[in-house]
Amino acid sequence: MTQHEGITRRGLLGMVGTAAAAATVPLGGGSAAAQPDTGEVTVRMTVNGTATSLTADPRVTLLDAVRERLGLTGTKKGCDRGQCGACTVHVDGRRVVSCLTLLATLDGASVTTIEGLADGDRPHPLQRAFVDQDGLQCGFCTPGQIMSAAAVIAEGRARTDDEIREQMSGNICRCSAYPGILAAIRQARTEMR
Repeated sequence: MTQHEGITRRGLLGMVGTAAAAATVPLGGGSAAAQPDTGEVTVRMTVNGTATSLTADPRVTLLDAVRERLGLTGTKKGCDRGQCGACTVHVDGRRVVSCLTLLATLDGASVTTIEGLADGDRPHPLQRAFVDQDGLQCGFCTPGQIMSAAAVIAEGRARTDDEIREQMSGNICRCSAYPGILAAIRQARTEMR
């Protein structure tokens, strides 16, 4: 066993494990309330404008909660690793990949899914633009593309085609509908100003 300044590999791994475990403990404020004896947490949040309360295992992701508990299946489970963007939703106005976002961290948050983007029966300008510009093929990535694009426009980061491409680079389209997606964002950008 190699020692360097009194620290062994085993000791270092133990310290790293302890630090990692400590980092997962909620520090209050914005964390969900633990349920006695069940290990579950209750999270109160607003989803698409409706107050919602869910009790779940603290390891449940936002993606699984909205799809399986709330029946909002527009948000897609793609890679389940935060790499494809298919599960993008808005949390407090910011885009997040819901497959990597723990439900337990969202107490008091406001969540918008693709179902909440439209104004009643009137589609959002991006939803219309994706149809107008043929910005979809199989449609699997479309909800995440639209949610990311809405955030990019709201953030003021859709000024040029290069900027749009860069900001949307976290959203993968396996059908390669990128020219239509870009055209749809350009169209919606002018309508959303």
